[in-house]
Amino acid sequence: MADISTAEVHRLQKALRRLLGSPELTVEVPPRKGMSVEIAVAGEVVGTVYRDEDEGEVSYAVNMTVLEEDLPPA
Repeated sequence: MADISTAEVHRLQKALRRLLGSPELTVEVPPRKGMSVEIAVAGEVVGTVYRDEDEGEVSYAVNMTVLEEDLPPA
């Protein structure tokens, strides 16, 4: 996995806000190189983003976690 630059973080935040329709979504620049880039909504971390580069093509994978305790009752 490659590190994600600050410029990429800002571009990702703009794209994810648009795609997911959530202006409160933020993509956080990690405090140190090599740490995970986190996605938060209204200040609550909901997932991470990973950058992959293969044969010159760059892609980003989003891993989102939803805890069972956060689900509404059935």
